[in-house]
Amino acid sequence: MKEKKRVYEALVDGAMEGLTGEALYDFVKTRCPKATSKKIVRASLLAMTDPHLKDRNILDVIYALAIKHRLDEGVLDDGDEDAEPAPFSHALSQDTSRPS
Repeated sequence: MKEKKRVYEALVDGAMEGLTGEALYDFVKTRCPKATSKKIVRASLLAMTDPHLKDRNILDVIYALAIKHRLDEGVLDDGDEDAEPAPFSHALSQDTSRPS
C-alpha cells in the first residue's frame, strides 16, 4: 500500500504540473522506478476514487493514462504477486460460437 500511495502522489503531482501521456508516465517512473504499469493503473484508480481530488483536468489526465496502460500488453503479467484473471476471462477463451 505504501508504494501505491507514492505512485498515486507522483501521478497527482505530475498531472498538477501539467504533464500528460508519456511525459506523466516518465515522471512517475522517475519518482518511483519500481512502479509497474499495473501499479500505475491501480494508483490511477485510487485517484479516481479520492473525494478530495476534484479538478476535472487532473482526473481526465490520470484517467487517460490509466486506460492507455491498462490496455498495454503484459500489464497483468508484470510479476505482481496478487494478479488474478478477470472472472469472465475463462469464458472468453472458450469457443462461444453456436451451431447453425
